[in-house]
Amino acid sequence: MAKKTVEPKTEEEVIKRLPFKKEEKVIKETAAMLLKSLSIEEDFAVTEVEDGAEILLDTADNGILIGYHGEVLEALQLILSLAIAKKLGYFLRISIEVGEYKKNRSSYLETIAFSAKERALTENREIPLPNLKSWERRLVHVLLQNDEDVMSESIGEGRERTLVIKPKV
Repeated sequence: MAKKTVEPKTEEEVIKRLPFKKEEKVIKETAAMLLKSLSIEEDFAVTEVEDGAEILLDTADNGILIGYHGEVLEALQLILSLAIAKKLGYFLRISIEVGEYKKNRSSYLETIAFSAKERALTENREIPLPNLKSWERRLVHVLLQNDEDVMSESIGEGRERTLVIKPKV
């Protein structure tokens, strides 16, 4: 993701928002503490991205941090986001990139999304993409948000939530 200044959306966020240097310090301290508690003492980098911050980490324990289908990674992001929000006083989306897992997964999802788009148009029906994590569904929605031929929609609740790509009427 490109480095960009995060613009607060409400007047309240404008008042509460800290400069990124202060946020970065809180993020680094909190992430270091979490990783140390997991016996992972690797260096990591924090960068500001459009919708929050990204932590770049590469360790010998990548597989353990990612977990089965990225479930451990997703849980770590949530825990870290909540701990940081408690310290900052507002929520800041935290993304953890471990060993290029998300980069590789994003490329794969882009291929799947455009393949599903072509199927939806060819077969003139909805094409479901089940079993996606929330960040994966979000990525597909963003990829297709300005598409003139298809639209995407998430349906269902919790783990049963499914992304559907369908032709525009």
